[in-house]
Order: sequence, then C-alpha cells, then structure tokens
Amino acid sequence: MENLLSIVTFIPTLAALILALFLRGDDAPAQQNAKWLALIATGTAFLLSLFILSGFDPNDTGFQFVEEAEWILGLKYKMGVDGISVLFVMLTTFLMPLVILACWDVTHRVKDYMIAFLVLETMMLGVFMALDLVLFYLFFEAGLIPMFLIIGIWGGKERIYAAFKFFLYTFLGSVLMLVAMIGMYHDAGTTDIPALLNHQFSSGTVSVMGFEVIGGLQMLLWIAFFASFAVKLPMWPVHTWLPDAHVQAPTAGSVVLAAILLKMGGYGFLRFSLPMFPVASDLLAPLIFWLSATAIVYTSLVALVQEDMKKLIAYSSVAHMGYVTMGIFAANQQGIDGAIFQMLSHGFISGALFLCVGVIYDRMHTRQIDAYGGLVNRMPAYALVFMFFTLANVGLPGTSGFVGEFLTLMGVFQANTWVALFATSGVILSAAYALWLYRRVMMGDLIKEALRSITDMTGRERLIFAPLVAMTLLLGVCPWLATDLIGPSVGHLIAEYHAALPVTESATQIAASH
Repeated sequence: MENLLSIVTFIPTLAALILALFLRGDDAPAQQNAKWLALIATGTAFLLSLFILSGFDPNDTGFQFVEEAEWILGLKYKMGVDGISVLFVMLTTFLMPLVILACWDVTHRVKDYMIAFLVLETMMLGVFMALDLVLFYLFFEAGLIPMFLIIGIWGGKERIYAAFKFFLYTFLGSVLMLVAMIGMYHDAGTTDIPALLNHQFSSGTVSVMGFEVIGGLQMLLWIAFFASFAVKLPMWPVHTWLPDAHVQAPTAGSVVLAAILLKMGGYGFLRFSLPMFPVASDLLAPLIFWLSATAIVYTSLVALVQEDMKKLIAYSSVAHMGYVTMGIFAANQQGIDGAIFQMLSHGFISGALFLCVGVIYDRMHTRQIDAYGGLVNRMPAYALVFMFFTLANVGLPGTSGFVGEFLTLMGVFQANTWVALFATSGVILSAAYALWLYRRVMMGDLIKEALRSITDMTGRERLIFAPLVAMTLLLGVCPWLATDLIGPSVGHLIAEYHAALPVTESATQIAASH
C-alpha cells in the first residue's frame, strides 16, 4: 500500500475531525457514538500497522516504507521506519484501542476526551516515523497539547498544577533542541534525517564564552538534545514532573504517558544523540551511566515510602527508564537491544499496572494504599492479574521484564562493571516496593467495611488485560520476536558509531594539541 505510514498516522486525526465537526450533543447516545468511533479508528490504525510489520525486512538496515513530498518553505514531508522505530509504532497502535476501552466509563465531555486521545495518537506515531527534523519537532511538541488538556481537564484535584508542570518542564527542554536543530541545518544545509546521519559534525575543541568545550559542535548539540530527551524520558534529577502528572492524570492518561510518551526520550537518544554526535556520546557516557544508576537506586528507595499507588508506580517507571539510558550509552549490541526491549516491555507492564490501579480507583475513588487490604477475598481474578504484572515489573524470568533488564545489564557490564553492579541492586529494591504494595493491597483479612461490597473485574476490564498479559508472556518466552527485528539496525548503528570514534577522536586530539 502506498502512503501506508501516513494513512496509519492520520486515521485517528481524521476520526477526531469527524467527531469535532459532525457529532453534536453530550447525551448518552452521543457519548457512546464518540467512544465507538474512537475505538474503530484506533483499531483500524492497529490493523493497518500490521501490514507495516508484515512487510518490514529486518535485514534492511535503512529506512523502509519511505514517503516524501514537498511541503512548505522548501521543507519536506518525509516519513519512514527502520528496525529501531518500527516496534515503537506497533506499541503505539497496539495500546491505543486498549486505552480507549479504558475510557468507557468516562461521562464528562466525552467527545473532547476522545478527540484528545485520537490527536495524541497521531502525534506519537509521527514522532516515530518522521524523517525530517522540522517534522519531527512539530510532532514531538504538538503531542504536549492533548496531554496537557487530558491532565488539566479530566485530572484530579491538583490537575492544573500538574498539567502546567508537565508542559513547562517538557517544553523548556525542547526549546534548546529547537536551537540545536537550527544549528544542525546551518552546518549541514539540510533537515533530512537520513542525510544528517551521514554528516559528520565538527568535534574539535571550541571556545564558548571563554570556556574550552571538548567535542566542539557535537558536544553543544548533544547537550541541547539531552535537555529535551532527559526531561521527556525522564532522567533523574529532572524527573519531578512525572509523579505529579501521573497522580493527577486520569487512568487512560497515565497509561499513555508511561507506556508511550516516555519512550520518545529513549527513541530520541537512539535516533539523534548516538549516531549524529558519537564523540559527545562517548565522552559523556560515564555521566549517563552514573545518573542512570543513581536514578535506579534513588527512585526505588523513594517508591518504598509512597502511600499513593500511582505515585509508587510512577517512581518505578523512572527507575526502569534508568536501565534504558544505561543500555543505550553502553553502545553495544546487548545494551541497545536490551534498552529497546526494556522500553517495549515497560510499555505493556507499566500500562497494565496503571490500569490495575484504575480498576479499584473506579470502585473506591481512592489510591491510598492504607484504604485497601484483603482484596484477594473479593477480587480473585483481579488479584491474579495484579500479581502477574507485579512480578513482571520485578523482572520474573519468563516475562518480558526479565529479558529487558538482563540484556541491558549484560551490555552495561561490558562497558562499566561498577555501574552494572551498583544498578543491579535496583532489581532487589524493585522486588521490595512491588511486593510490599501487593501485600498491603491484596493480602490479609478483609477488615475494612467499605471493601465488603467491592466487585471483581468486569468483562470489559478482562478484555483490556488479556492482550497485555499475552504480550508480556510472549516477549518473555520468545524475545527473538523483537530482537530479530531490531538486531540488524542496532548492529548497523553500533558499527557506524564506533567507526566514527577513531577518526573524530584523533581530530579532537589534534585540535586540543594546537
């Protein structure tokens, strides 16, 4: 199919336009129509994305399904996928129908709610498919708007504060990225991402305001991109917006935020920082290692003392993203394979954990851990699902969580043994806070009177969890389904990265000696 990527990307926005222009009223039939149209649109996008997956050639390390057209002001609309991005596209289209199903009980401004999620899906898909700097930046930034509205309109009591904190943190970081993109265009004369991947940016030492900057232009560009991607991921210590955003966001918003939006930061490191600025990446890899290892241990300890279930899982996400950044900057096959696998796995597992919180929040309207206890007596099916994803989050062998962490730590161990040893303690800490949460919520006697009438999961809720369970098990038992797809592209990235280092490092040394 021609223009398959564009069709998949813009089907949700087309549905959003239909909702905005033709659906009137906010009565029950109109609400149902809005939900069904959103579900059909996201489901169609997923079905069509299967053609991308089936037609994708893993042995071709270049970009596939490329679409290119003249746009505005001499810029080009260019889309494509490679082994690094194709599974993020699939993750997005797979999860969005489940997100819409999780919204089924919403009754406040339903049409607007569905429009926000549909537009958000287009923006997320655009980020993973864009092959032009300006197009990438537009998709990357435009995604802030629907998420800002989702938190600010349908969130909790402190939703306005959380929405603005989310927006300002992520937007301010991206301003530096925009400046860097202008610099890249000035140096390379193009905004075409494949062309930029083959362009060698200067790495000779330069003087900036009296300071000698080792790594030159590469270092300056790397830092500017880092400011955006580190916040989006988020990395410690610029992670403080995430717990507030998760706590205040509605359940479906938290799922999208944890499962997909955070992955844009990791994808950015893989698409820009590592291949385009190899010298800066190599020089600053030790800093990334220790920031990541600190994030794993520190946020795991913080998670141990949380009383709000969502906040605990939010800090858990920061810890798990620490493995991702470590694996990426290990710059070897196991590390990057593990980082991508960890992002995919975290998409299923963290999304499921936030849905688990949503199940009991819809019934009891509280996320305080102390409000629960003994739910296994009333909700055996829910207890089983919650236990499964708790153990997957810990990294139980046989689940996707184990594969991602194991591969990442293997890669990091080759690059820096001490960082790997320090970060491995996070595995123990994750078991501590995850099992502590499960014991307090699920186990024991049902002594709280308010819980005696709580009901187990509905058919719709079981339907949402079934594909998440299936994917977590499938990738845990058959990880090659993902690694075989991403492996050749990752291998090509690593080869190009290491090939660039000796040449550019010698140039840096010559410049420094002069």
